[in-house]
Amino acid sequence: MPILITGAAGFIGSHVAGALLARGEAVIGIDNFSDYYDPGLKYARLAALQKDARFAFVRADITDRESMFALAGRHADLTGIVHLAAQPGVFHSMVDPYIYVQTNVMGHLVMLEVARKCPALRHFVYASSSSVYGRNHKLPFSIADRVDRPASLYAATKRADELMTDAYVHQYGFNATGVRYFTVYGPWGRPDMSPYIFAKAILEGRTIALNHLGRIRRGYSYIDDIVAGTLAILDRPTDEPSHRIYNLGASESENIGHVLSLFEKALGRRARIELRPGEPGDMPETVADIDDTVRTFDWTPKVPIEQGIPLFVDWFRKYKTGISAVLSSTGSTVPKPAAGLVG
Repeated sequence: MPILITGAAGFIGSHVAGALLARGEAVIGIDNFSDYYDPGLKYARLAALQKDARFAFVRADITDRESMFALAGRHADLTGIVHLAAQPGVFHSMVDPYIYVQTNVMGHLVMLEVARKCPALRHFVYASSSSVYGRNHKLPFSIADRVDRPASLYAATKRADELMTDAYVHQYGFNATGVRYFTVYGPWGRPDMSPYIFAKAILEGRTIALNHLGRIRRGYSYIDDIVAGTLAILDRPTDEPSHRIYNLGASESENIGHVLSLFEKALGRRARIELRPGEPGDMPETVADIDDTVRTFDWTPKVPIEQGIPLFVDWFRKYKTGISAVLSSTGSTVPKPAAGLVG
């Protein structure tokens, strides 16, 4: 019986899909290849998944109700949904607020409707965000904290997803779990995230601008740990219909200076730094209270940044070298989609 993953060509989605395939599951992946960042990276992630015959891909937008309901009708045997498709990025939500409400709120509503129409569904797992903690000052961030003071529209849309899910579970009686992801990094990571930005800037000799005058701390979570936690949650729905929320991230924050020093060491080059004041919506520190997650799912992060950053840098070098070779030989700016892309 298949598991549906939205955002399957995304960073976390592609890794979760790969892990499910590796353990013998059938996976249906959905993605719309939005241009928030270079779709070429998404095509490359997808190409790796399409090597497995148990992976079926449908190019679709989660806000397209007819397409999504038709998909649910064709796959009434779906036992799990991992809803990861979203419009990411705190700062971009100030540039184009409409796409955030359309994708993150309307798209989430459509997926809730899909979930309640699936008779075999055991668990609906969806991505929330550490951004929902907003203007909280108490650290680490706990699921018991108030989350009614978002610092960005992006955060507000993810909190809206949590509230909508709670209402749907109460009304329609299925199992749902929201996962508040903290800063996730690793191979195939997003270009708008700090690890990718740091590696690219250091290699190219460009200046890295640090907000809050460099007084930034983040709980960095390696992708393998996040995937393991997501699958542990997916595999353990409750016996009765319920809606739960858990943090998934590092339980200790890292000073950004130390993080940059690890990139410098892995890349063999010095970083050029410019210190700037804080930006609206940017939290100076994020770190997760994961006690409930550890207790319920027996999950703990295992990859420290001292190990994870060199792994990311190794992938980054290989990926950038490979893309440069492709672009120079084809003259293209975006790699071609894999054959059979549209399902």
